[in-house]
Parts: sequence; structure tokens; C-alpha cells
Amino acid sequence: MFGGAYSGRRVFVTGHTGFKGSWLSYWLTQLGAQVTGYALEPPTEPSLFGALGLGGLVRHVVADVRDRDRLMSEMRAARPDIVFHLAAQPLVRQGYLEPQETFATNVMGTVNLLEAARTCDSVAAVMVVTSDKCYDNAETGRAFRESDAMGGRDPYSASKGCAELVTAAYRTSFFSVVDSAAIASARAGNVIGGGDWASDRIIPDCVRALVAGEDVYVRNPEAIRPWQHVLEPLAGYLQLGTRLLVEGNAVGGAWNFGPADDDSARSVRWVVEQFLAEWGSGTWTSLDDAGGEPQEAQRLSLDSAKARELLQWASVWKADVAVSRTAAWYRRYVEAPGEARTLVDDDVRTFREAGLAAGLPWAHTETAS
Repeated sequence: MFGGAYSGRRVFVTGHTGFKGSWLSYWLTQLGAQVTGYALEPPTEPSLFGALGLGGLVRHVVADVRDRDRLMSEMRAARPDIVFHLAAQPLVRQGYLEPQETFATNVMGTVNLLEAARTCDSVAAVMVVTSDKCYDNAETGRAFRESDAMGGRDPYSASKGCAELVTAAYRTSFFSVVDSAAIASARAGNVIGGGDWASDRIIPDCVRALVAGEDVYVRNPEAIRPWQHVLEPLAGYLQLGTRLLVEGNAVGGAWNFGPADDDSARSVRWVVEQFLAEWGSGTWTSLDDAGGEPQEAQRLSLDSAKARELLQWASVWKADVAVSRTAAWYRRYVEAPGEARTLVDDDVRTFREAGLAAGLPWAHTETAS
């Protein structure tokens, strides 16, 4: 896949112990990359990192992106060709509880990462992964384009908007000269998939409640989000990475990787009811009447036309397939926790087959761009 672009490559991944970071790091190892992961210990127990045995597949560095000197030292030791920056405080509600930590990690952590990259002469490309919540959301209902203003009306969202501004400033100030690294940022939707055990995320909350035989408690069930399987944006990141390595800053800048336009208006209610139907049991209760819940955007969607047109990237699995695959992953994991690697392999294989059927370039071996 990806034209063999990652085979033998040295890749540096921050946040490799988190949900998306574990999926990305494992996929990279299967593509033949030599991965160095830099992150705190896994944030949950269980964790996908542990279930996959990733500590034995990558060079595993336990450290904080807020530690600028350590990050510089480890990047220079790894001498990566490409860097994927996923380390973050990733939760909206945690941002309300710990705003200083959220800004320090998400903003200054990004500054430290870019400082490390610009002092490491092996780095040819850097991708900073932020969030669909980086935009100034006036709740107009229009899907956000990459050219829209950054914003954020809560600490987490604002921190991601700031991370985008930092990335753009570094790209124009320090990475615009000949032979400098190519810099891009990536904004995904609300990702779901097997192996997420974070608090205050709807799918892990569903699984915990179902296993315990309890009702699923749902906040803001009518909120609209751009739901997608975790492999969708990861395929976009990896496809963009291959182009950055070949074309440099000609493909730098910001990129959205969201669901198809006709599949983006899905509510939290729809996701929960679809998941329970796939699971085969369970009930849910709305927390809307409880009061005191932090403010979150009611509607959010992404316009991914740029990635479709210029990267030939497109969504492979519709939201119903994403929910179905995710529910099946957790059901099988609950029955056989030792089979996590097999479950991930099966999802990647099936996803690639769908990508091949759709004619998407990343699914092929013979072309890298």
C-alpha cells in the first residue's frame, strides 16, 4: 500500500500510545516502517497499545511533548524521514477540567515538536494532526473548508485552533526555504473504531455500559458530528505523507479528512442506536435534562473536497459500516482480548479491499502518488 513509500522509512510518531496513534503506528509497522514512538504511558487501561503489543514493534519512548529538550534529543537520535504529530490532550470535557494542561500540551507541545523538526536535518516532512474542532464555529450548518478561520469556544477547541496557527506560522517562517521539511496539518472528523477506551467518548461509553449490563448515558443526543472509522483519516494522513515526501511544500498546508458529503449529517442519537442494534442489546438514556453540562458545538461537518481532488483520497466506509465494524471489533475483543492484533489486521485488510474496489491510489502497491 501507499506505493511502498513507507517500507524502510524511519518514522517518528508522537502520541503513539493513544487510540489513533496506536492504529497509525501499528499500520506503519505493517507497511515496513521503522517507527519511533514518543508519548506518555497509555492513557487508559486497557489500551490498544498494550493489546497490540506495540511496545515490542516500535522504539518506545516514554516522554512528554512539553519537554522540549527531551523531544529534540529523541528526534535527533531517531533521525526520521517523516514525523506524525498526534500527541495531545484529546478530550473536550477534560479541556474544561484542565485548561492549562490542555493549552500547554496542545499548543506548546506543537511548538516543541516543530522546533525539534527544524533542528533535525533528516526530517523531510512533518504532519501535525489537529481536529475538526479547530474552526471558528458559528453553527451556520455549512461544512468547514481549510480556508475558514480558526477559533474555538472552549479550551480544547481553542487549543487546536492555536495549534493550527502555530503550524502555519512555522511553515511560512522556517520551512519555506529550499530543501526545508514540508509541513502539513490534518483535520479529521469524530473517529470511531476498535480499541478506544477513553472516558467521555460515546463508543467506549457504550461498550462499558453494555458489558456491565447498564443503560448508556448520552449527552447531547441531537448533536451532529462527522463520524468516520479511524482508518479513513489515517489513510488520508499516510497518502498525504507520501506526497509530502515526493513533492515537498507544494502539497503542504492544511487538509480536511472527513466523511463523504452525503454521509456527514449523523447525530449522536443515530450512532448510539446504530451501535446498540449492531451489538444486539442495550438501552440508552439522555442526560440532556441533568443540567450543568459544558458547552459543546451542536453541529460540525467538514468539506474534504481538497483531499478528494488533489490527493485522490475519499471515504471508503459509510458511517453505518464504520459503526458495524466497530461494534463487531468490540464484541470479538470482549470474547477474546488476546486477538486484538488479528482484529486490527482484519479491519485493515477489509478496508484496503474496499479502497482497491474504489480505485483509490493509496490501496495500490504500484504507485506512490
